[in-house]
Amino acid sequence: MADFFEFEADFVNSLRCIPMQVRYKLDTSGIKLKLSHWHQMTQDERAALVELPCNTQTEIQAYQNYLQQLILERTGNPVAKLPIEPNPLWMDSQTVPASIQEKAQEMGITLTLQQWTALTPLQRFALIKLSRPGHENKNFSRAIAEFHLLA
Repeated sequence: MADFFEFEADFVNSLRCIPMQVRYKLDTSGIKLKLSHWHQMTQDERAALVELPCNTQTEIQAYQNYLQQLILERTGNPVAKLPIEPNPLWMDSQTVPASIQEKAQEMGITLTLQQWTALTPLQRFALIKLSRPGHENKNFSRAIAEFHLLA
């Protein structure tokens, strides 16, 4: 069963936006998926991208193949690829990224290493994505609250 974050609640039933767990899988598999491509997929295809595993090398390859074929069928164009980070920040439970600390400090919060370590890789991924410049600040603060990181 797919785990969605509470801060995604306004769109997960319709899957009108790409949920964090799919974004996590896209980064893991090195595929750039545009929202316009997402909207060309059926509800079942979107659900499959949520449900398909993407952890082992075999699963990552299968996820890439499925998505590449799907985008080619929908758009007539091959999928854009991204470099796969060999040591992604969200997998490092021993270092709180500066971007996260800066965004948290804007809210008057200091994130401790103990708190960061206690988060799942998907939660750390979400905070990293939500702390990027130009991203909706409301979801960062919602995620901070949802992950029980408020003092």
